[in-house]
Amino acid sequence: MTVTEALAKDFPECRAAAPSWLLLGGGLDQDRITAELVDGFERVLGDRSAVVHTSELVLGVSDGRLTLHDLRGTPLAAPELAYARLSTPRLSTDREITLLRHLEAMGTVLLNPIDAVLACVNKFWHLQQLAVAGLPVPDTRSYVDASMTDVLRAGVPEPCVVKSVRGHRGSRVFLARDTAMLHDIQGSLNNDAPYLFQEYVRYSHGRDLRVVVVDGRAVAAQVRVASDGGLKSNLALGGTSTPCTGLHPAGEALAVAAAKVLGLGVAGVDLLFEPDGSFTICEVNANVGWREHLHQIVPAIAEACDARLRAGA
Repeated sequence: MTVTEALAKDFPECRAAAPSWLLLGGGLDQDRITAELVDGFERVLGDRSAVVHTSELVLGVSDGRLTLHDLRGTPLAAPELAYARLSTPRLSTDREITLLRHLEAMGTVLLNPIDAVLACVNKFWHLQQLAVAGLPVPDTRSYVDASMTDVLRAGVPEPCVVKSVRGHRGSRVFLARDTAMLHDIQGSLNNDAPYLFQEYVRYSHGRDLRVVVVDGRAVAAQVRVASDGGLKSNLALGGTSTPCTGLHPAGEALAVAAAKVLGLGVAGVDLLFEPDGSFTICEVNANVGWREHLHQIVPAIAEACDARLRAGA
């Protein structure tokens, strides 16, 4: 089934009555994962689910009550449950988060709640929560609005992995061998968001363990390796992946714990390998991507929605 064919099956005739929504943000209409999710939701949930695009909704307040309408002015009931697939770089508190707040206030249960989504958008937010919960994360420094010179003078790990708190798919991530290098390049950095200066786990250079967690269960795992010997193993940057579900139980258990701390129903947890066989949490993603061979993920998400509907969401 092509993406276009899958997205055509959005149950327009029963959308207002569907108890669950697959909610799609802008920029995600035509990708493979969206097509897989649409097809999987149809097979498991049938007419109990509808595909709804954020661009199709009008939010309102009328006579002191929250309302939802489509672009034809037709009133829509808020669903009992929604799984929102939203583009991380485009995510805005004025747009997508406002919609999620509106749905929650109307009684919708979000598979990935707002606070969990926001924590994943900002890489330092989820490090804060994971560290407070006692889970292993790299030593990290960040800042609010200090100058880079002052931050470096205060001290950062050397060498360190430098990341924008709002980076995505490996963008604005690099390895700095020392503070002298950071002093040299600081004028070239985009300062629209703060950066993290994170302990470099040399043993895991260019590779990590990505675990996909759905409703408290590790449903898939893969080792990702940078294709050029570089630092970043992101598949979007050409990295390769090898499925390894069940081969790293300690890592999978840590990923499940991380998703639970953040409150995520669906999470992609990236783990760094340590020399003693343990793992350190690199980061957690709410908008999860996966390769075609990980067939178990979509059924797991659809079945999690089905179980929640049967339990009254």
